[in-house]
Amino acid sequence: MQPFTLYIDSPGHVPQSRAMNKIVEAERSPVLPPAAQTFRDAMARVASAVHIVTTTGPAGLTATAVASVSDEPPMVLVCVEAGSRTLAAIRASGVFCVNTLPGGFEEMAQLFAGRRGLDGEARFAAPGWTTLATGAPVLAGALVAFDCRLTAIHEAATHRIVVGEVVGLGGAGRGDGLIYRDRRFETA
Repeated sequence: MQPFTLYIDSPGHVPQSRAMNKIVEAERSPVLPPAAQTFRDAMARVASAVHIVTTTGPAGLTATAVASVSDEPPMVLVCVEAGSRTLAAIRASGVFCVNTLPGGFEEMAQLFAGRRGLDGEARFAAPGWTTLATGAPVLAGALVAFDCRLTAIHEAATHRIVVGEVVGLGGAGRGDGLIYRDRRFETA
């Protein structure tokens, strides 16, 4: 193993000269990825907001891997399993909506996660769905709903990173949020 040394002369600047103060010295070792189950167990400890991602058809799924990308233009991303029927519907329609669930919506999260035996349009039987600019289903009771036009889909191992420009906002905008942590739903 080869040691490496990092020298810094001002915040964020790594100088070319070794005349600066030495602040870090460590041994480099081969990096081995964790086993898949170990990784899943570690990720289960991370609290994540729970969302229902919808598209025209209608189709939808429960997701926790959602993030903002930019505020100018406003963009979000969601990670979706590559073989998902909802992903195919998003590709076909070019639109989707990320509905952030409030506390108390565990049953809806379970439904859209496929744990209640319903698919497709049957998942939208409960009242409270509307639409905004794109026509993708918007949950009126969501904390916030990001109505998006699809801008890109990137491959990443077993999933696809779906990126969209936000063209409308909806939802109730109040209340506690639903999170998923330690393989269970909680209100935060």
